Amino acid sequence: MARGGARAEGEREAPERRCLVTGETGPKAGLVRFVLGPDGVVVPDVTGKLPGRGMYVTASRPILEKAARGHFARAAKAPVTVPEGLVAEVERQLAQRVVDLVSLARKAGLAVCGFEKVKDALAAAGEGAGRGAWARIGVLLQAEDGSARGKAKLWTPEGARYFSCLTAQELGRAFGRDGAIHAAMASGALAARVVEEAAKLRGLRQEDGGDRVAP
Repeated sequence: MARGGARAEGEREAPERRCLVTGETGPKAGLVRFVLGPDGVVVPDVTGKLPGRGMYVTASRPILEKAARGHFARAAKAPVTVPEGLVAEVERQLAQRVVDLVSLARKAGLAVCGFEKVKDALAAAGEGAGRGAWARIGVLLQAEDGSARGKAKLWTPEGARYFSCLTAQELGRAFGRDGAIHAAMASGALAARVVEEAAKLRGLRQEDGGDRVAP
């Protein structure tokens, strides 16, 4: 957005959708999409690719739970079936989505795990010694069930995002390990996608995950 609110030439407006519970309109990236299956069952569409008219709900556990109590039927203007455990299924799919994206980044050489490797990547980027995509850190990820003392020894570089909404087991899966506590991603398109999906997951797991800056 250009100064004064005018849109800069070539800048695209982020698509917006309306939450069927709150009635508020916001960026589509912050909402979870649902569609109705042929049998009228409400189906989560975390990738946004399923056919059918989309129904959008803010990525927040309390709001999603409220949506399951009658809001889908009102939005569809037809009888619907809300599966038991719908919110838990959304959480599971979002967690797997984040794991898959981090795994893609790892295979592309854009993600590392382990305290020393992450610390080195943060330090190199901070000193201007990072090469290529690693010149800037896009995301710092730390397991929600990791040691608070160990996690506090790392910091979120300027311009990066911090998330602690995956378990050590989930984060480890992205790197082909039994578990991982610390991970970092180089800046770029994959990091941006992880930020988008992890923000939704954080809303469901109600983890504050505030950014931390270097001491």
